[in-house]
Amino acid sequence: MTQPRASQICLEDTPWYHVVSRCVRRAFLCGRDSVTGNDYEHRRGWIEERALGLASVFAIDVAAYAVMSNHYHLVLRVDAQRSRRWDDREVLSRWTRLFSGPEVVQRYLSDARETLSAAEVASAEAYADEYRGRLHDLSWFMRVLNESIARRANAEDKVRGRFWEGRFKSQALLDEQALLAAMSYVDLNPIRAGVCEGLEDSTHTSIARRLSQPQEEATATRVGEALPEREDDRPPLLHKANTDAPTDPAIISGIFNSEVLREERVLRSLQPAPLMPFDGTGRFEAGIPFSWPDYMELTQTLGRCVHPTKRGRIPEGTPKLLARMGMGTEAFIAHAGDLFHSFGSAIGAPASLVDLAARRQCRYLRGIRTARDMFGQELLAAS
Repeated sequence: MTQPRASQICLEDTPWYHVVSRCVRRAFLCGRDSVTGNDYEHRRGWIEERALGLASVFAIDVAAYAVMSNHYHLVLRVDAQRSRRWDDREVLSRWTRLFSGPEVVQRYLSDARETLSAAEVASAEAYADEYRGRLHDLSWFMRVLNESIARRANAEDKVRGRFWEGRFKSQALLDEQALLAAMSYVDLNPIRAGVCEGLEDSTHTSIARRLSQPQEEATATRVGEALPEREDDRPPLLHKANTDAPTDPAIISGIFNSEVLREERVLRSLQPAPLMPFDGTGRFEAGIPFSWPDYMELTQTLGRCVHPTKRGRIPEGTPKLLARMGMGTEAFIAHAGDLFHSFGSAIGAPASLVDLAARRQCRYLRGIRTARDMFGQELLAAS
């Protein structure tokens, strides 16, 4: 079964996704290249901050991430209902923080709004309807993220051409088991690759960012709200007479559907959104459905077992989160390294994959055997 495009995965299946994007030819364009000696480690910070900055604009939250030398992983939650609650002015204001927008939209957001005709107001509202859908679209989020990073890196290298290896790849996370597996895989990626010794040393990862914050902030931050925006952080409206409008071909390479991606100095002013909070009570839909202490117990346990040169003994006791979901420690660790290669367009427990296959009217989804080994203990025990 061929991998579907991200836009083919329906939000009715799940709001959760794992996304991976790789540099062209898997070159070390975001790390230290041992062949050429060039060091691009600072670009990992670009990707980290840009992803969180875009989360303050889109109705998309970041649950976990890991930025490696030649690729990065994200675990995202798409909140379509949030963007549908935004009024037209909010939608247009958010969109024009990323793109210049048509002139009628610029006028709608300015003091000149009262001078617009009824037809012009209707046109601006039609744009708002279009942009509202884009603001909870995974493809648009990734296009802006990758385009802006490629543009900045190419400008630094004074070159043109591809920076990313084709289209990003995504997998739907169908249930809590899949979400837990994806988050732990992403957070432990640097340890698994042997580039760091422990969680605190795993720079440019969500787990390191969480550990650098007070626990109360990491668990109680409200989802979907950026830090207060300063008045001088608002991007300028681009009218015809605005000399800040991009003119260099290297800058206007980010044209999507006849709209121009804003210049880097504007995008860099985006306030990073907080990471999604943990919610062990399960009462809040816009929260990670685990407790922070339980998740830390799991990642610390796995971190001692997945390092290529410092593999620890698999503990006799099962971490609380795995026990709660009927997942064995040994099976979880055995499949953790090739988790995303074992599954196709979706990851989940056997019942979730069977249900998705039925709704898609297909006979088989790749990964069912791994799902039975990794997630299916309760199902097998009951049969």
